[in-house]
Amino acid sequence: MTPPEPVRFGILATGGIARAFARDLLLTPGAVISAVGSRSQESADAFAHEHTGHSGCRAHPSYAALAADPDVDVVYVATPHSMHLAGARLALEAGKHVLCEKPLTLNAAQAQEMVDLSRRHDRFLMEAMWMACHPLVRAVRDGVAAGRFGTPRSVHADIGFKVERPPTDRLLDPDLGGGVLLDMGVYPLTFAHLVLGEAQEVRAVADLDGRGVDRDVAIVGRYAGGAVAALTATMTSDSRRSAWVATDLGRIELDGTFHHPTGARWLPTDGDPEQIEPVGELIGSGLGNEAAEVVRCVREGLRESPLVPHRQTLALMRQMDELRAQIGVRYPVEG
Repeated sequence: MTPPEPVRFGILATGGIARAFARDLLLTPGAVISAVGSRSQESADAFAHEHTGHSGCRAHPSYAALAADPDVDVVYVATPHSMHLAGARLALEAGKHVLCEKPLTLNAAQAQEMVDLSRRHDRFLMEAMWMACHPLVRAVRDGVAAGRFGTPRSVHADIGFKVERPPTDRLLDPDLGGGVLLDMGVYPLTFAHLVLGEAQEVRAVADLDGRGVDRDVAIVGRYAGGAVAALTATMTSDSRRSAWVATDLGRIELDGTFHHPTGARWLPTDGDPEQIEPVGELIGSGLGNEAAEVVRCVREGLRESPLVPHRQTLALMRQMDELRAQIGVRYPVEG
C-alpha cells in the first residue's frame, strides 16, 4: 500500500514554545514542517533555517501569509495567549486545521468563539495540551476510568518555577494574558479533570503583583461523588511539580514533573507496588505526542480529538474565568 501523504504543519510564531514544538515535530511520523510565519522576514528565515535548513520550508513575513499558504494543512498557533484567537481565526478562515497553544484563549467567551469558528469552517481544532497526550498520563487516566485503581478520592498537583524576567515578558505582562493561573495553573486543573472529571466547584486564593498579575495561586476543587483536589501554581519559587492520586484502594504517584512524567507507580494499600506501563512511545520531549494525535485525527477526518475534546477545553476555560473572578484578575482587553 502507498503510505499516506504527510500532514503539513505551518508554525505561526517563532518563540520558545514554537522552537520546542518544531524540534519534536521533526521526530513525529507522518508530519513535516511545511512553513513558518513571523512578524518579520528575518525571524521567519532564521527559524526555517534552524529547524529545516530551509529544505522545503517556506518562511513568511506575516501570519496572514502563513495562513494563506496552500501547502499547509495544519497551523500551529504559538503566540502569547492574548493573540491566540486572532491567529486561529486567520487559519480557520483560510481553511486550515488548527493546533493552538494552551490555554486556548484568554477566557471562555473567546474559546467558544474559536470552537464555533472551527465548526463553521468544518476544520479540526485542538488545544495543545500535550500532557493529555503523554503516554504515561494517558495510562493513568485510562486505568482510573477502567476502575483498575479503585475509586479516586483526591488529587494533589503542584507546578511552578521562579520567573525572573522583564515586566514585558508574556508571563508577567497583563496585556499578553500574563499570570500563573493561565500559563501554569492550567496543568494541575487539567490533570484533576482527566482523573476526576469536570469540577462541580472550584475556589482559589492568590497573591497578585502591583499590576494585578497573579504570581501564586492555590486552588481547591470538588468533583463528582465528593472527590476533591488541592492544586497550586507559582511563579515566585521552585515547586516539586509533583502529583499523586489517592483512591479507596491505594495511591498513584507520578515520577518527575507530573505534566511530562518519567514514570508512574500504583501503590496499593494491600499488595505490592507496580509500575504503570505507558500507552505507546514518547516522541521527543512529549510535544511530538500531541503532534502525532493531530496527524491521526486529521487523517481520520475528525474535527476534535478524543484526548483533548472541545468540551474539556471549554470546561477548563470556564473554571479559570471563575477562579480569576475570585482572585480579582481581569485582563485589559476584557475592559
